[in-house]
Amino acid sequence: MAEMPVAPDEQAELPEGRYSDRELSWLAFNNRVLDLAKDSLRVPLLERAKFLAIFSSNLDEFFMVRVAGLKRRIDAGVAVPSNAGIRPRDLYDAILTRTAELVAEQARVFSEDVRPALEAEGIRILSWRQLAEPEKHRMHQLFSERIFPVLTPLAVDPSHPFPYISGLSINLAVLLRHPVTGGRQFARVKVPAILSRFVALGDGRFVPLEEVIVQHLEEIFSGMQVLTHTTFRVTRNEDLEVEEDDAENILFALEKELLSRKVGRPPVRLEVEDTIDDEMLELLMGELDISEKEVFKLSSPLDLTGLFALTNIDRENLSYPGFLPKTHPDLALGKETSKPADIFTALRKKDVLVQHPYDSFATSVQRLVEQAAADPQVLAIKQTLYRTSGDSPIVDALIEAAMAGKQVLALVEIKARFDEQANIDWARKLEKYGVHVVYGMVGLKTHCKLMLVVRDEPDGLRRYAHLGTGNYNPKTARQYEDMGLLTSNPIITDDVARLFNHLSGMTQETHYRRLLVAPEGIRSGLIANIDREIANRKAGLSARIRIKINSIIDEAIIDALYRASLAGVPVDMWVRGICGLRPGVPGLSENIRVRSILGRFLEHSRIFWFENAGHPSVGIGSSDLMHRNLDRRVEAIVSLTNAGHIAQIDEMFELAFDDATVSWRLHDQVWTPVTTDTEGRPLRDLQEYLIERVSTRRH
Repeated sequence: MAEMPVAPDEQAELPEGRYSDRELSWLAFNNRVLDLAKDSLRVPLLERAKFLAIFSSNLDEFFMVRVAGLKRRIDAGVAVPSNAGIRPRDLYDAILTRTAELVAEQARVFSEDVRPALEAEGIRILSWRQLAEPEKHRMHQLFSERIFPVLTPLAVDPSHPFPYISGLSINLAVLLRHPVTGGRQFARVKVPAILSRFVALGDGRFVPLEEVIVQHLEEIFSGMQVLTHTTFRVTRNEDLEVEEDDAENILFALEKELLSRKVGRPPVRLEVEDTIDDEMLELLMGELDISEKEVFKLSSPLDLTGLFALTNIDRENLSYPGFLPKTHPDLALGKETSKPADIFTALRKKDVLVQHPYDSFATSVQRLVEQAAADPQVLAIKQTLYRTSGDSPIVDALIEAAMAGKQVLALVEIKARFDEQANIDWARKLEKYGVHVVYGMVGLKTHCKLMLVVRDEPDGLRRYAHLGTGNYNPKTARQYEDMGLLTSNPIITDDVARLFNHLSGMTQETHYRRLLVAPEGIRSGLIANIDREIANRKAGLSARIRIKINSIIDEAIIDALYRASLAGVPVDMWVRGICGLRPGVPGLSENIRVRSILGRFLEHSRIFWFENAGHPSVGIGSSDLMHRNLDRRVEAIVSLTNAGHIAQIDEMFELAFDDATVSWRLHDQVWTPVTTDTEGRPLRDLQEYLIERVSTRRH
């Protein structure tokens, strides 16, 4: 979907206040996650508990990065109003107010809905007083043998300052009294993260680890009187700030920055039990320099990310049905088996568009790199690695290829937030075995998903490529919905080869035939395509825009879509997360529809469709419509020309925007879940529909 120069449309005068705020829109997304935890009609019980955990995990990252960044800019006096026109301090207050509402609702859903439903199924998270005597005895023994040896109680007195509270750790605040002097003393006990948060008692019964520790405080602080205790949790600024002088120093700068995360990160949120007494709360707020509005009082247990532990319970009737991805028909060895065929032979016949997790990652993308590593005719493999799993077969295959004497280039993006240390470790391992490792480009993250294989064949060198929307991670490939193009098309593979040369520092390439590449070409290319749809509409030709992305906040593209709407072009936006665009506003966006789909898989693919007067211009790629993607990352979108692939994507959009499909619908700035028809019957779940279709697919 190369950029097509067209005459620019006259610039319509667009109103002020036409954008939704990014942070508040993100909170609306997390509320949609919470909706899944409430949905007893469609979502199995243990999955609802998991969505409560995901809600908490999402919120942790939001505060560590987005809220912390906003607070830091406010304190430094450099914060400016958001593109929605909200002043920084007003936005900060609005975030905290909305967060308080959401976490209160999460606590209610857990205590009044999910927890009782779990108990009805024999799955119980118990307090100490609810344990049977034999269970208490076992917990006493567990404490003595496994818990007490790893605890480090820290007291506060003139010779012991208030301890550093690490981010996201669960802590016990304890108020003690000396039995002789009567002096009162504060102490802190960190709940060990290396132990299971919910201790399994057997038969679906659990007790929070902090409950076990609380029952042994007299033993921990022998000779002292325990007056009161409570649990609390601190969230700190964890956003990376690395000065990049040159690419060779990025690795060392990141390692230093990761060490600095352990200290010196200011708190941005304090979570406490709602039963905390005023004296204890005042002490914590003072020592942590936290304001009252940054305190969130919640019912115990704090930190519902611990509910992830329940996903290990083997109760098929309470979980999503098992699903086994299938080999794509064009990559299968015959009609009666799902055994993968020779992938090079398959790709010489035709391009293959895979959609994970429905189409197997192992027998497509992973198969390509593993077969390339083992094939003596393969001369070189080049691949980007943004995030991958700890036991990655992709990394193992690259090492195998290098050890076999092949030229192997791995572009490892070590600045992938929260995966930096893992990526540093893999970069070191790859270098050790002879892989040429490039750490990206100065000032840019390499986020594009590319693989290139060079093979010596009887008719000369042939290149094979994969261009995708998701990371080369076999684990997330079973959890994320993503798409990828496998091809030996010489135009595309030449584009990919030139892009790899650009990334490894050999060229300053900016023009490609079948790719749009950021930061130079994606914004301008997409706007050119939007302007072409406007021109076609005015000329009486068929015009339509359909885009599927994770987030959209880029003002230039939003404004182009507003102009398209004003010109009468139908615009369908399929947005999982943040949406800075306001659909359905009279005189601005009446021709724009926005839908969001959430479910057992995380919708992650990015797709761009332009009607192009009946000859659709369609692309898939790695880029969301955010400033960071378009300006500060290397991203790639590849155009699709196969009629079958275009028809497949057309059907996806038709299903997503069908009124019979479950979705959240955005009107202006209000999201509304639509899960049942007018008679209360459940609507079609898109992901379950695709699972069913793949499961019954015959090769």
